[in-house]
Amino acid sequence: MTQRLPTPTRRNLGQTETDITISPLAWGMWRSDGTTRDLAMLLAAALDTGIDFIDTADIYGFNGESGFGDVEGKLGEVLRADRSLRQRMTLATKGGIMPPVPYDQSRGYMQSALEASLTRLGTDVIDLYLIHRPDILTHPQELAGFLDNAVASGKVRAIGVSNFTSAQIEALASFLDTPLSATQPEISPLRIEPFDNGEMDQAMRLGLTPMAWSPLGGGRLMTAESERDRRVADVLGEMAEELSVDRAVAAYSWLMAHPAGIVPIIGSQKPERISDAAKAMQVSWTREQWYKIFTAARGAALP
Repeated sequence: MTQRLPTPTRRNLGQTETDITISPLAWGMWRSDGTTRDLAMLLAAALDTGIDFIDTADIYGFNGESGFGDVEGKLGEVLRADRSLRQRMTLATKGGIMPPVPYDQSRGYMQSALEASLTRLGTDVIDLYLIHRPDILTHPQELAGFLDNAVASGKVRAIGVSNFTSAQIEALASFLDTPLSATQPEISPLRIEPFDNGEMDQAMRLGLTPMAWSPLGGGRLMTAESERDRRVADVLGEMAEELSVDRAVAAYSWLMAHPAGIVPIIGSQKPERISDAAKAMQVSWTREQWYKIFTAARGAALP
């Protein structure tokens, strides 16, 4: 009998002491450029289909000249209009990018960024606050001081990082009293480096929940741009057919099968695609199927 990898289930966010449970898929707002009404419709589609881990950032909505904080502001309007929604979700947002600097994680700036996010979102507490990209000019001890204080103040329940290297995570963690709960790197069948470069091993060792941004390779799994894209997309399509799902669902569930508990962040702006994505929570891979994708992405047979 062919052994199948476990089907994804609800899980704890990071360390068990956070007492925060999340869906194994997240819905992200980095592409949200519609109206408040559009955002409300998409949020409802996610929540109604069982995706209650919601990811945004203060930079979302910025077009290079204006719009900083716009997506947080729209989400805040939605949450104010229906107070029950806030209780149905685990809300994650990010800070630390300040156009046009571009990065500032000094304690003073981060405190102001957190307060601004809380105001825009219309909430007293953010479930998961992530540092969006590393600021090389801020000592990790200073950033740790801000993060520990954010949790101690009750304004943040759990903390994490996005786009940090393994070494940067280790440095920050060494100064923290509060354990990190999440890391948000780019991972997809077209970007498999985190499986080999120690990122996922570190996540499992530290108890971090990996949140995979761009899990469809920036859409290249749907519309291939290179020979490698086509090779991976073709094999993914073959496996999707075996699993009786579409290619996007196969890509999400392929990531979710990893033992680190990867949470793909869905970026779709179509309610029906968000609902379809939830099928990934029911998909179970065999090891043979999973490694076919990995081998295609490597472009060479495994040793």
